[in-house]
Amino acid sequence: MTLETIELYSLIESLSGVEIQYFSFGEMDPCSQEKVTIPHRHDHYCCFVLERGSVHFSIDFQTIDLDRPGLLISCPGQVHHLNYATQAQGWILAIDPALLDQNARHPIDQTLSRIIVMDLTDSQLTWLVRILQLIHAQVLEQKSECFQISILHHLLNAFFYQAASIFHVEEERRIQEYSLRSVEISKTFQKLVKEHFLILKKPADYAARMNLTVSYLNDTVKFITGFSSTYLIQQEVIHEAQRRLFYTHQSIKEIAYALGYDDCKYFTRLFGKTVGLSPTQFRKKHIQ
Repeated sequence: MTLETIELYSLIESLSGVEIQYFSFGEMDPCSQEKVTIPHRHDHYCCFVLERGSVHFSIDFQTIDLDRPGLLISCPGQVHHLNYATQAQGWILAIDPALLDQNARHPIDQTLSRIIVMDLTDSQLTWLVRILQLIHAQVLEQKSECFQISILHHLLNAFFYQAASIFHVEEERRIQEYSLRSVEISKTFQKLVKEHFLILKKPADYAARMNLTVSYLNDTVKFITGFSSTYLIQQEVIHEAQRRLFYTHQSIKEIAYALGYDDCKYFTRLFGKTVGLSPTQFRKKHIQ
């Protein structure tokens, strides 16, 4: 599916900074179902809690299958859409990042994983659903009193803290063999890359911001992720280029400029070297 631009869904129309909906595919209103099946990105977190059934997502060219109770969190900027669902029921919760405590967001924002997905035990699912029901009831109240808004914010943070806690345990299990210092450096680097890849293209730029030498940053990132810091920066650029080539009608020159490259030929060479196809070949291969 090719679009003029990648649709950006915003919470600008939500005065509370949160939207929540219980879904049952087949019963969801057509407008809401169309929104999740068209490729799009958010300026906020979108939490998808599956209670039963199965769903098949695409997130930044990776396929995610949930066929048991689980939680999927899309972060701001990721392009994703629902491919199909079978007897799926659960909740969709959209949250403005500004409403969340930094400590709650930290495990999600600085994860080594590109995709935030986790299986849920019965007790974890029950806990999260109870909070979602309370959030839903609070949103329906539509009151602007100080205490009502504070209650909603605390409920949102309770949900996100619990989600972050579950994910943190899984993440720690995966990285327990590495030193804490090395992991934190790698996470911070990847977070900065996601935020500044349009402007900062060299490892030295990030090393300076982190008060590290370039060689120490390179060695640490390579040890933790298996990839060089240059490669990870380029991957962030290429991922965004692929999104725009696949989902929009923007010209290659327009995409190169939007990604911070005044020299379109250099961008084309970089893309071809990384992907193995020129931007034109990539677009033709994936849009047929």
